[in-house]
Amino acid sequence: MSRNESQSSLFRKKPIAVSGEERSALKRVLGPLDLMTLGVGAIIGTGIFVLTGVAAAKYAGPGLVLSFLLAGLICAFAALCYSEFASSVPASGSAYTYSYTAFGEVIAWILGWDLILEYGFASAAVASGWSGYFQSLLSGFGLHLPHELTSAFSPEKGTYFDITAAAITLIITFLLTRGVKEAARANGIMVALKIIVVLIFIGVGVFYVQPDNWQPFLPFGISGVTAGAATVFFAYIGFDAVSTAAEEVKMPQRNLPIGIIGSLAICTVLYIVVSLILTGIVPYHMLNVSDPVAFAFGFVNLHGLSWIVALGAITGITTVLLVMMYGQTRLLYSMSRDGLLSPVFSKVSGKSQTPVVGSWVAGIVVALFSGFISLGHLAELTNIGTLFAFAVVSLGIIVLRKNNPDLKRGFRVPFVPWIPILSAIGCVYLMTRLAMLTWITFFIWLLIGLAIYFLYGRHHSHLNSKSFEE
Repeated sequence: MSRNESQSSLFRKKPIAVSGEERSALKRVLGPLDLMTLGVGAIIGTGIFVLTGVAAAKYAGPGLVLSFLLAGLICAFAALCYSEFASSVPASGSAYTYSYTAFGEVIAWILGWDLILEYGFASAAVASGWSGYFQSLLSGFGLHLPHELTSAFSPEKGTYFDITAAAITLIITFLLTRGVKEAARANGIMVALKIIVVLIFIGVGVFYVQPDNWQPFLPFGISGVTAGAATVFFAYIGFDAVSTAAEEVKMPQRNLPIGIIGSLAICTVLYIVVSLILTGIVPYHMLNVSDPVAFAFGFVNLHGLSWIVALGAITGITTVLLVMMYGQTRLLYSMSRDGLLSPVFSKVSGKSQTPVVGSWVAGIVVALFSGFISLGHLAELTNIGTLFAFAVVSLGIIVLRKNNPDLKRGFRVPFVPWIPILSAIGCVYLMTRLAMLTWITFFIWLLIGLAIYFLYGRHHSHLNSKSFEE
């Protein structure tokens, strides 16, 4: 292919040498423990404190443990693929950067736009969930915010703006602009606190389990288990955000796989144990509540521990928000640096060595969404975006092995091509279990993204630059 053809092709690829050794203004300060706490911080939160109850009551019953196993297994296959990419192409951008080297620019843009959906709207939804728990905690002390500022815009309910959701988003944005090491340190403290709370629930709750509550174990059959897996998949979202930190990691070929696989393994074990205890304490049909873990303590008259659960939920959801917004800013940084988005997103502050302006732009947009719009139904939309990214990354391993067999890899997926194929099939299957409205919205989002690419990104891409190739 000639230079001109490669510059104009929709499938022009970024050279791996450029992706892995790119001129980065970010500082390498993160070790394996930092990455594992980032992963656990992103994964354990909304899923364990909210979705467990909904999935048990509506879909899986006590078989929720099988839903977590199925979703965890699919995520484990995807995590192996992410680990090989992260150790081979240690650059910011996660699935976006990986697909740029494996499939080409237009697919990379689709994946990047898809991940903007995942990180951005998931952050807004998580902020809304944080607001609900925080206001519940305040009410326990007899404190109440003005009703008009307690929830998203809904004139019939008399609410116009969720002030606490917007506030926590801006606070997290400020923390991220102070420097990644400072953010990782704060995240580590919060992760430790919420793990303690989860362990308290396990240690206390196990004495209140009634095995009769596990009967029938599969009240909705196997189809309920698979539908439950598609629902609780949201609970696993986050380990992929670890790979967005690639350019700020010391020894990325070694530490990134440890962070990705280690955090996923820890969270899968905790999810399985918590779901067993939760459905053992409370009959599954009573768990369709917004705070199932706290509800379980109340169900067995352990009301004195409810404030501990609320504190753990707030802390857990805060870390999810922190890592999701971190992933969002680094994704925007990578796409901007490649010329596909405005250069404002890749402008790095000399003092903190973080993309300050881009972080504030993203933070303000997320704050407005979380403040004005109720995002309770966007979990499925976030799921479909993530599953799509996982499937493409999995197939990308097969392409990368074929096209770049001699590439230095710090980690190799075993049993290629079978594990990547199983990962992609599992992700697509879970996508089919989601609602048709979710699919329609997802396709509309992708069409908007393609319009932006052809109007701006394709013409401003750095792959148009002769100096970039030379």
